[in-house]
Amino acid sequence: MIRLFINGLAASAGAGLTYLRNVMPHLTRRTDTQATVLLSAELRSEFTDFPNISFAEARPSRGVVGRFIFEQTKLRGLLRRSGAQVLLSAGNFALRDSPVPQILLSGNSLYVSADFYRDVRKRRDYMLWGDTLIKGWFARRSVHWADVTVAPSAAFAEELSKWTGKKVLSVYHGFDNNLFTSDSTPLSASIQNQLSKSADGLKLLFVSHYNYYRNFETLIRALPILRDRLPRRKITLFLTCYLSSHQTPGSYRPEVAASLARNLDVRENIVELGSVPYHLLHHLYRACHVYVSPAYTETFAHPLVDTMSGGLPVVASDLPVHREICGEAGIYFPRFSPEALAEQVAQVQESSELAERLSRNGLRRAQDFSWSGHVERLVALAQELVQP
Repeated sequence: MIRLFINGLAASAGAGLTYLRNVMPHLTRRTDTQATVLLSAELRSEFTDFPNISFAEARPSRGVVGRFIFEQTKLRGLLRRSGAQVLLSAGNFALRDSPVPQILLSGNSLYVSADFYRDVRKRRDYMLWGDTLIKGWFARRSVHWADVTVAPSAAFAEELSKWTGKKVLSVYHGFDNNLFTSDSTPLSASIQNQLSKSADGLKLLFVSHYNYYRNFETLIRALPILRDRLPRRKITLFLTCYLSSHQTPGSYRPEVAASLARNLDVRENIVELGSVPYHLLHHLYRACHVYVSPAYTETFAHPLVDTMSGGLPVVASDLPVHREICGEAGIYFPRFSPEALAEQVAQVQESSELAERLSRNGLRRAQDFSWSGHVERLVALAQELVQP
């Protein structure tokens, strides 16, 4: 029996919360593992009780800085009281001088992305630039503080290793197709209405909150090119966000993207659906024709696995992570080339053979991702750390 302490304070929403929701059910099925999970007090009600998992609650000051200070000053005491043998730090930052062996889960590629730093400087968002530099310094030190660092893809693990000079392991995040497709609740009437308006056209989909590294602007610049390339088809891009600051989480400012869409006269080609609950996304994937991911940096890209599980062809920027995750389920374009993006989408649209091949390959590839396999590998790493 091994006892783990999972620091989940970083799981305030989004991917972090989804990660814990997927990992804990598989942890509780193991007879060789017990765990204590540290959550913010506001999130404790999000999780039901599990037989071999206990919870600790904390109320750190808001923001990443408040969380970091809490972890560095209070976490050692919580660890000792829990009796845990291994600490699993799930938020990019490790505990310095941990009293027990520590596994760090590192999953933020912005800290190592020259494209991101160049992008935010070009936008004159110097506060975000400085904030990322500071966090990146602590993220880099964290790899040295941890006994083992784990990245969600081999490509990102290699980036981290070059950045830090330390060995970084790769353990894929998982996917549960039965869980993902289990909710038969239909999409809202407003979303269904928007989809039906484009029933005879080409429906593109991009699932993401607005942020800079997802490279929305390249995707928007591709729309008039694609419209000219396919004059007989109405092109509609569906986004799961809004291009306005007051409806965008975080400090990212989408007004540049919105202005670009107006200037290129493609505003009517873009439908802003807003956030769609994760358990309903499978309906949205199946209602569209092509999934497009123009991101210029990435660590794993969960929506691509969701996409492949639904048999939707993928057109993605030519990143090592995208090629690793999708393989032959996608076709790729230089990350800042709207012309190449448009051409790849057009090829999928014009060749049913290509679309069907990408779909088949995606269905097969999605089966390679398993949350039970992810948990099994982490537990094995923890057991190796405590072996005499």
